[in-house]
Amino acid sequence: MSKLHPRKLKTSKNCISGKVQELPPSGIRKFFDLIASMEGVISLGVGEPDYTTPWHIREAAIYALEKGYTMYTSNSGLPELRQALSGYLISHDGLSYNPTDEILITVGVSEGLDLVMRAILEPGDEVIMPDPCYVAYPASVYLADGIPVRVPTNEENAFKIKAEDIEKLITDRTRAILIGYPANPTGAVIPKEELKQLAELVQEHDLLVISDEVYGQLVYGVEHTCFATLPGMKERTILLNGFSKAYAMTGWRIGYAAAQTDIIKAMNKIHQYTMLCAPIMSQMAAIEALKGAGKEVQEMVRDYDQRRRVMVKGFRDIGLSCFEPKGAFYAFPSIKVTGMTSEEFSEKLLFEEKVAVVPGTAFGQCGEGYIRCCYATSLPEIEEALKRMGKFIKRNRPG
Repeated sequence: MSKLHPRKLKTSKNCISGKVQELPPSGIRKFFDLIASMEGVISLGVGEPDYTTPWHIREAAIYALEKGYTMYTSNSGLPELRQALSGYLISHDGLSYNPTDEILITVGVSEGLDLVMRAILEPGDEVIMPDPCYVAYPASVYLADGIPVRVPTNEENAFKIKAEDIEKLITDRTRAILIGYPANPTGAVIPKEELKQLAELVQEHDLLVISDEVYGQLVYGVEHTCFATLPGMKERTILLNGFSKAYAMTGWRIGYAAAQTDIIKAMNKIHQYTMLCAPIMSQMAAIEALKGAGKEVQEMVRDYDQRRRVMVKGFRDIGLSCFEPKGAFYAFPSIKVTGMTSEEFSEKLLFEEKVAVVPGTAFGQCGEGYIRCCYATSLPEIEEALKRMGKFIKRNRPG
């Protein structure tokens, strides 16, 4: 009988992949964990509507459950939902996507982002993105063995990613440009003329564009231009969108990707081995949202616009410079006058005044000196938070 040699056990830390060990945790979640242990906190940190999903959408999901719709769907998603999205994209943006093989239903936009990176990137490929940007952008590239390349943006330039700045960073390893607009965390919107300049650059260098437009319906006094509508861009664009923000459906986890057939097939190949499909009840709710939630979306946008104006004016009144966001539901005020870092300011504000914000550095180094504040919360809470922050600024401002 052979003698078995005992296997040397690794520590739990050594069992974890080096890539995951190197990945920093989300700078947003750190503050959520602190809030959970405190009472009386006003949170301006969560990027989530304070609205409940409209009743007729919830009712559609309830009806689906009552009828026994609890099974898997096609990996691509319910044909009815893909057909409805195809119709929406034609009527809303003038874009024609075949619902059979050019639209994929994902578990939120976040899954779509992960799928597209794994589908298009080879190890060492570069993806250019703005700084600051949504926390999942660089992480999704890194986890797909790509290299995130950040383009600095600033308040003076309205936090817009510009073609001339991108061109300086293009190399022979550049595969794609990742844009999200209206932007999280700044609320910046890219005008059509500047998007056209970006499209020309994409053509010249034979690149792809991953366009995250989940906040596309939440704009104030400006128009949103879908990147895929620009000349020659439909075949080069992977359009990511979903129902979380405009329809107040964050917990339903329904997003979609629209792109040329070979990219959608590649994404679906990964999707079928990981998520399999989005929940059928959520998909049926999304169908209802597309049918008849236009009025509720318009009402939410009007309400967000009022809160936006109150918040921006409030920050300026208490001595903080604040870029005027044109979309999404975030303000990104500068806290440089306090002499504190974004992290120091956010922690001190939370413990001294019980107001939760997110440090700008959670979104990149260009976020230093700023904080992200979400105005998708009630007006009375926004006004109370501004009062508390005013006291905090007065007490902590140098001199």
